Amino acid sequence: MPAISTTTSSDATRGLLLGLAGVAMFALSLPMTRLAGGSVDAPQLAPAFVAFGRAVVAGVLSLLYLAVTGARWPRGGEWRLLALTAGGVVFGWPLLSGLAVRQVDAVHAAVISGVLPLATAVIAALSLRQRPSAAFWACALAGLALVVGFAAWRGAGGLELADGLLLGAVVCASAGYVSGARLTVGAAAPGVAASGGARGGAGLSAEQVICWVLVISLPATLPLAIATRPVAPVAASAWLGFAYVSLFSMWIGFFAWYRGLALGGTLRVSQVQVLQPFLSMLLAVPLLGERLDAMTLVFAAAVLAVVWVGKRQPVDVRRSA
Repeated sequence: MPAISTTTSSDATRGLLLGLAGVAMFALSLPMTRLAGGSVDAPQLAPAFVAFGRAVVAGVLSLLYLAVTGARWPRGGEWRLLALTAGGVVFGWPLLSGLAVRQVDAVHAAVISGVLPLATAVIAALSLRQRPSAAFWACALAGLALVVGFAAWRGAGGLELADGLLLGAVVCASAGYVSGARLTVGAAAPGVAASGGARGGAGLSAEQVICWVLVISLPATLPLAIATRPVAPVAASAWLGFAYVSLFSMWIGFFAWYRGLALGGTLRVSQVQVLQPFLSMLLAVPLLGERLDAMTLVFAAAVLAVVWVGKRQPVDVRRSA
């Protein structure tokens, strides 16, 4: 049985501020990933190196963190959930989104990825066999229709490979959030109730989850990063983007986000994530010199509205037959 909430007004405020800090860090991920990888016309670091190299940097830091804090080793079914989480947030999202933003600008990617909170709720409902309301499913379908319509409009009437990559990245990230949340105690991912993924004692803290996910990925990410390392000089700005996604997108951002959820309450703090696509678009303009037109803002506002409404729809936590 979940513990009775003892959240104070001070904790709620701190949690909201930390949640906003986490969202702001994540909002820079797409622009910084494009800065690191460049475009098709002016490539910089290979998308595979950006994806795997950032996981290596964050994985080494995680190894130090786990050692210093004396974190316990995962056990039993926790290993399986850690592996599933790694597949989504260490391999799937970084690689697919990195490949996508070489072909489309960060503003475009921000609108498509705006359905991430709603996609997380959908995957949570399916994997936990919950029964969302009809209004919830209507919002989910509306969100998908909006991002597909936006992609078709930007693609002059057709979808591009990058749009498929971005939708795949959203699915990977959502699945990773859900499996990771099942390992945590009191700090579930947005739209996901922690459900004790492993037997035998308390689960891992949210900080420990992301650190163990990165550490167990090192045997794969390290050789892949070495194999895809740059052999020709790249711009200093590309290394700046790489440093950002390694330290903040892959590591520090998760600490702020999950701590904010724990202090301020998941339902309250997770609502600020709907601001992420707007922040991504606004930051992409000065960082990358991208153009933000009125129709893109209209689509982004519509996606935000659908996500906001969808996240507020009731979900029957009783599992369906």
